[in-house]
Amino acid sequence: MSGLYASLNSTVKALSAHSRALEIAGKNIANVDNAGYARQRVVYGDRGTVLTTTGAESLGLEALGVDQMRDALLDRQVLREVALKSGFAAEQAGYQRAQAGLGQSIDRTQTTTDSTATGTGVAGAIDGFFNAFQGFAANPTGVGERQVLLQQSSILSDRLQLTDQRLAQTQSDLNAGIATNLDDANRILASIAELNSQIGRFEVDNPNSAVDLRDQRQNKLEELAAILPIEVRPQPGGQVQVIVKDGSGTDVPLVDLATVQGTLAFDGTNITGGSPAATLALSSGSIKGSRAARDGGVQILRDNLDLLARQLVTAVNSAYNPTGTTGDFFAAAGTAASTFAVDAGVTATNLKASDTTAAGDNTLALAVAALANQKFATAGGDVIDGTLPNFFSQSVSNLGQSLSGANSRVDDQTNIEKLVRSQRDSVSGVSLDEELADLMKFQRAFQASSRVFSVIDELLDNVVNSLGR
Repeated sequence: MSGLYASLNSTVKALSAHSRALEIAGKNIANVDNAGYARQRVVYGDRGTVLTTTGAESLGLEALGVDQMRDALLDRQVLREVALKSGFAAEQAGYQRAQAGLGQSIDRTQTTTDSTATGTGVAGAIDGFFNAFQGFAANPTGVGERQVLLQQSSILSDRLQLTDQRLAQTQSDLNAGIATNLDDANRILASIAELNSQIGRFEVDNPNSAVDLRDQRQNKLEELAAILPIEVRPQPGGQVQVIVKDGSGTDVPLVDLATVQGTLAFDGTNITGGSPAATLALSSGSIKGSRAARDGGVQILRDNLDLLARQLVTAVNSAYNPTGTTGDFFAAAGTAASTFAVDAGVTATNLKASDTTAAGDNTLALAVAALANQKFATAGGDVIDGTLPNFFSQSVSNLGQSLSGANSRVDDQTNIEKLVRSQRDSVSGVSLDEELADLMKFQRAFQASSRVFSVIDELLDNVVNSLGR
């Protein structure tokens, strides 16, 4: 009797274990398209052995728990690659916004002698300005030529100012994006700390059992890694510590177990975090990419626009007003792109082609028109090197090269991230073929245990109800 009852009990445990395995296989299949899910496996084990009068007797099979198929090394590698890709993508987006602000397309293959680079935007305005002066020199008394010259001068002024405003707005937008990223990061840090707390409570007496909570935490860590580079260190109780580095390479904990260490903040220049607050050194992530675009290619282009405006004001005024007594063409104070403007005293009536009253004298107009092809040199005291159109063309081309480099880095990093994720999926991902095969295996095991249970039930029925007759 004791043997039959023991066998019945063991069979019940086996049925329970196979039922749990079927449940987990179904859960895996349901999450086949969930990128943040790591497949799970039931861990079978023997309940132990006892010594009976008939010898050693097994207590049967049982489901000891559920294992999560994760590789900690691959998870850390994914965090690194996600941060790099996000940083490159943010930098790419910043340069694309700057390109739109220029009002002309950028081709990284343009050179300083590429005439196709001067068709629209500021480049077109520079050409239009000098062509108008050439027309004015050809007909100094022409009313139409004078009006065209003033119109083209106004267009050049407007485009320089507007382009600088748009680039400044691009930098402001990038700053706003950084602030939004930090808000998101602070929210994610709070979520990670809460998940740490839940995992710690759940796994007090059952380590590694909070598999679903661990999935959620890993997803949050990857979201955070897209914003700033993090290092994750395991802690007792299944919890983790989230760390970044400061400028000297010192660890700055952002999350320690179930506590968020300080709040991430942005003062317009530096990112601070931790407790006490420290300036963070970000080597990747979307914040790093936005700052790289803001302080790199976009700022360099704005600086070059200022140099272009200063050289235009200096060169044109020197050619138009060589004596310094008859009035400048451009406002002398407008030596930056944001303040560049035609002098308030210049009108269509008082435009001068020369400083003499001789009919047909166009020496000043020709001198200004000749500036289109004049080569400037910083070695000679100028603020730019090369001609005015080509200096701007080269500045635009430099931004185009920065954008092209960002595009290449995004493409390369996307492929690397896909490769690492593919490697992780080979460990953690759900395979329908494998799960369906396991489903059939567990089904057969359940059916077999059910048959054993039925046989033992019949034997017990015979013992209890028939043996005494």
